[in-house]
Amino acid sequence: MGEVIRFISKSERERARLIREARANYERIFPSGGSGQAETGSSGRNADQVSSEP
Repeated sequence: MGEVIRFISKSERERARLIREARANYERIFPSGGSGQAETGSSGRNADQVSSEP
């Protein structure tokens, strides 16, 4: 009953989808040899860079 429902705009959902796709493509091209630290550290930054460029 005390739940808060957050509105997520269409553009925000689309941005999140594109970031997920970019991360998946990056991982497919540059597999992370099993290193958990490299996977979470570098792939997040690169996906953001991909989605922010025009």
